[in-house]
Amino acid sequence: MLELRDYQSDAKAALYDYLRRKDGNPCVVIPTAGGKSICIASVAADAVNVWRGRVLILAHVKELVDQNSKELKGLCPDLPVGVYSAGLDRRDTKEPVIVAGIQSIYNKIDLFEPFDLVMVDEVHMVPPDGEGRYQTFLNAAKAKNPNVRMVGWTATPFRTQGGLICRPENLFNEVCYEANVKDLIDAGWLSKITAKAGIANADLDHLHIRAGEFVAEDVEKAMGEDRLVATACREIVEKTKDRKACLIFCTSVEHCRKVAKLVASYSGEECAIVTGDTPDDKRDEIIRRLKGEEIPVDLFGGTLPPLKYCCNVSVMTTGTNIRRLDTIALLRPTASAGLYIQMVGRGFRLSPETGKTECLVLDYGKNVERFGPIDAVNVREPARANSETGPLVKICPQCRSLVPLSVMLCKECGYQFPRQDAERRTHEAHADNAAILSGEVTLETHDVTDVLFQVWTKRDAPEDAPRTVRVTYRCEAEPGSLYDAYGCNFSEWVCPEHTGFARSKFEKWWAARASAECPVPDRAEDVCEADFMGLLRTVKRITVKRVAGKRYPEIVGYELGDFPENSPVNGQNDNAEEYEDFDDLPF
Repeated sequence: MLELRDYQSDAKAALYDYLRRKDGNPCVVIPTAGGKSICIASVAADAVNVWRGRVLILAHVKELVDQNSKELKGLCPDLPVGVYSAGLDRRDTKEPVIVAGIQSIYNKIDLFEPFDLVMVDEVHMVPPDGEGRYQTFLNAAKAKNPNVRMVGWTATPFRTQGGLICRPENLFNEVCYEANVKDLIDAGWLSKITAKAGIANADLDHLHIRAGEFVAEDVEKAMGEDRLVATACREIVEKTKDRKACLIFCTSVEHCRKVAKLVASYSGEECAIVTGDTPDDKRDEIIRRLKGEEIPVDLFGGTLPPLKYCCNVSVMTTGTNIRRLDTIALLRPTASAGLYIQMVGRGFRLSPETGKTECLVLDYGKNVERFGPIDAVNVREPARANSETGPLVKICPQCRSLVPLSVMLCKECGYQFPRQDAERRTHEAHADNAAILSGEVTLETHDVTDVLFQVWTKRDAPEDAPRTVRVTYRCEAEPGSLYDAYGCNFSEWVCPEHTGFARSKFEKWWAARASAECPVPDRAEDVCEADFMGLLRTVKRITVKRVAGKRYPEIVGYELGDFPENSPVNGQNDNAEEYEDFDDLPF
């Protein structure tokens, strides 16, 4: 019986719950190296052994069909598994679990007994027009068994060509479970990722997009400039002196050859090349060497040594399992959030054999700037992937780490970002440490100059919905800073008209500010009136928490002052007649 990790069990439970309650086709998202294959194997085993069903596992290329069938047999040796793939010259049809290529099987449903469950692996690789074959097969499968269900599995819930996988109108309709990258890193299941921006960054602001990706000719011209390639290759060699294996993503075959030649020249070591034209046996040999194997070459004991460097062009992004990879060099930009995650994901795997627990990402294509932290990717529409919205990270000028915009203290070197640099885009050309994960926390303290209270009604809320009070703190801004131009305001919402936790939180907020004799109000207007009457303490400064990957800061601390000088609490203006009755005003 397969032993699942907590999140893998949660994924399976969420999938089963979805299949019981809903009629759509769900998708399960588990990061690269998170054990997606184990989950698929466990579901397949349940379908066969518990429910006496038949299972089909689909993939888009023969290499993945071969890999999936071998993994499934290794994980579930007692489970009968067949393979149907013209490319592998296998045409099994009788086994309760069939692993197949969609090109080979989409119009051959008549060869098989009815399936009960169809699982599609690496579903992010299915382009919108490719859904037609899957839909054709699903329709035919439903004709034989109206109760058949289809499930997608992926590490990225958006296509490499751009766009979300799951929409009501798509083949797959909803993500039923998604494991978070940072949670798995924190739990020790994935390798820590550190990113560095490149000194040799090209000018990519004018790249055009076609079919969800930057135009290849534009990218090759931008990234193939001799000075840029030479600078990047020198830096890759320098940064990997004490590392085991480096996978380099290039823009074209010619670019790949140029990079491999320079890396070999600067390092004195072989740099292999893998492209779409590389023969299967040669590709397998290179992957084995990257894994640390020695390959025999003759009968006299001659061997090819393990590889440290390998360049590739759009090949080693899916299904490549090389645990000792401790450096990923992105010498290409992409407009696809899915491809960005797939490339970085090659370094997620832990390697107990080599002691690897961390992977360095050298980003020369401004991909981290474009998409943000790897566990909180900002999915932009393909047409806006290089748009005016600006970068989602900044570069530390001291150690050149890529740091989320909201972080004001670099965790690598301790550099404190000035306010005026908080949103500035940097165009430089070295690859250095980067905060590629969200969740980093920074605290800021701001002196308060004024506090404004406002009754707040949520947009489109029903008339009888409880209202809140928006409390806005106006704070001092440093001269010349971003806040100096746009104002330094922070807001929070308190809930006097709510019940439960929101109400109890408000009561604590009120008790810290109002005098003991002042009753806790039940209406939003009464909170604002209390402020107007001077019945609440002044606020001298606030503490603000920013979390990378979250849009808005949170007020987490206050330094309260005394009551206003003219407050009734101080015995001032205690004659009620001195206060105007605003109910009698004609406006």
